[in-house]
Amino acid sequence: MKSVELSKLVEAMDLKNLTPEVDMAGVRVTTPEINRPALQLTGYLEHFEAARVQIIGYVEFSYLQHLSEEDRTKAFERFVSENIPCVVFTTQMVPDEVMLSLARKHSVSLFCTEKTTSSFMAEIIRWLGVQLAPMISIHGVLVDVYGEGVLIMGESGIGKSEAALELIKRGHRLVSDDVVEISRVSDVTLVGTAPDITRHFIELRGIGIIDVKTLFGVESVKNTQTIDLVIKLEEWDRDKEYDRLGLEEEYIEFLGNKVVCHSLPIRPGRNLAVIVESAAVNHRQKKMGYNAAKELYNRVQANLFKKREE
Repeated sequence: MKSVELSKLVEAMDLKNLTPEVDMAGVRVTTPEINRPALQLTGYLEHFEAARVQIIGYVEFSYLQHLSEEDRTKAFERFVSENIPCVVFTTQMVPDEVMLSLARKHSVSLFCTEKTTSSFMAEIIRWLGVQLAPMISIHGVLVDVYGEGVLIMGESGIGKSEAALELIKRGHRLVSDDVVEISRVSDVTLVGTAPDITRHFIELRGIGIIDVKTLFGVESVKNTQTIDLVIKLEEWDRDKEYDRLGLEEEYIEFLGNKVVCHSLPIRPGRNLAVIVESAAVNHRQKKMGYNAAKELYNRVQANLFKKREE
């Protein structure tokens, strides 16, 4: 099961630590879902998801303040004794000394943020969703071409890195060469990134390793990119029929998500960079509602119908 260190979450969300005495080392968040305790503060702890980050907003804080000191102490101690990872107070609300001492007693870190409850919840859910998303590693090259994430796949030595280098020289950006880590951040979105150890490097057979960021500048690289299109490079097979119209989309599946996939036969003299650029722009056109293949088909059909009438 994937998890993220609590200290990393605190740094990413810019949280103020109200209990620095509590040791955060070893505390990990294992779910992207969060919880606003409501019934839990009244004592109803059935079906309580204690593994989630707990967020106390204005409503929950006001409820606690309306309780007597004795009831408030019992309610909050019952809550923090459930082995929760942490509690975040939003909208600059600060717990009193009794709450702080109870948190220290049960080794639960308390934090606060200036953000409103709604905006903070949206931000932390998005961040945790990316950090804890299911992930696989595949062999390929990921480039950002006109804003479209193009994953180039194929056997070793077929020319993936060379095509990526030409695209970089034409102003596009490299995300990862050789190994691409793909995370499923939603039912429709896949995000690709490079392993830390190989980030911004390309291997070219006969030359060796080159540092793209150093050679071409920071505008030539990118850390993450959604995967919008897959291009599979393969050796030309004269006995195989290749799609020449593109009326029907083909797909490849990663982690349960489908991505449009084109098989591109390789022959000497073909400019892969230009073909990849054209594929990316054509894919963007289709997303915007224009399909060149269907437009041509409609013109042919209209012409045939016109001739029949004549």
